[in-house]
Amino acid sequence: MTTDKLRVLVRVDLDCAKAQVAAQGHVTSKSVHGLYAVMKRANSLTAGMALELDMTRARIEPDALEELRACSRSHHLPARVDPLQSDYRLSILAPDTAAPLAALATQAA
Repeated sequence: MTTDKLRVLVRVDLDCAKAQVAAQGHVTSKSVHGLYAVMKRANSLTAGMALELDMTRARIEPDALEELRACSRSHHLPARVDPLQSDYRLSILAPDTAAPLAALATQAA
């Protein structure tokens, strides 16, 4: 069951340099900024960390999903969030109902 409240669970495997950020609730273009803060903190744990953003149990607005996909393509968070423009290895697992082609994970190269 999803609610309007955004909940986030972070799983980190430092040995494999992987982190999963799992979101539940409603993700809007406003609340996505909270996800950016969590991703930035997870990325700071170790150099080259692979981040997986699992949105499969969230309701995500198309604008918010496109913002996240743009971050995945550019390998950077927005400059207002990360002025140093650190490199992010970000993949996104989106819910089926988020937007066209949302069932496909956006993978960072």
